[in-house]
Amino acid sequence: MANSKFEIINPPNTLKSKVSVGGTGAVDPAALERAESVIAGMAGDYLRWVQEDIVKIGAEYERLVSGQHDRKEVLSKIFQVAHQMKGQGGSFGYSLLTSVGNELCRIIEKMGTAGKTDLENEVIRIHIDSMKLVIASKMQGDGGKVGEAIMTGIRKVCDKLTQGA
Repeated sequence: MANSKFEIINPPNTLKSKVSVGGTGAVDPAALERAESVIAGMAGDYLRWVQEDIVKIGAEYERLVSGQHDRKEVLSKIFQVAHQMKGQGGSFGYSLLTSVGNELCRIIEKMGTAGKTDLENEVIRIHIDSMKLVIASKMQGDGGKVGEAIMTGIRKVCDKLTQGA
């Protein structure tokens, strides 16, 4: 598995590909163009929004590692912020952020809330640090070779956690 090659396929993320045009229940093509224009116009705001999310998820992580707060509640908040970030990432051309956010959500689901290990906390921190790097570097799309390295590293630490090592 270590020598396997993975191909990341990022489908186009246009509204036109998500709705039917023409026929019953179809959306007006002009309305689609207007919606895509609005989304494109919000791209500058997105970086501000995602920075706010980075601050939120970082603060929740600090609450997690302090051990002074309900772990289930804090993990739920980290999950919620990561889920929001992954949902918006692809819409604004940051598919790598979407991938990292998705991996974080999946690992939180797998780890549950019963255990509290340094490894679990470290895996969460690695995801959050990766999200910070993607945004600070404005790594749009899949991030190329750097993005591939990030995702490979994240998958390795997640595998280590889920295999109990």
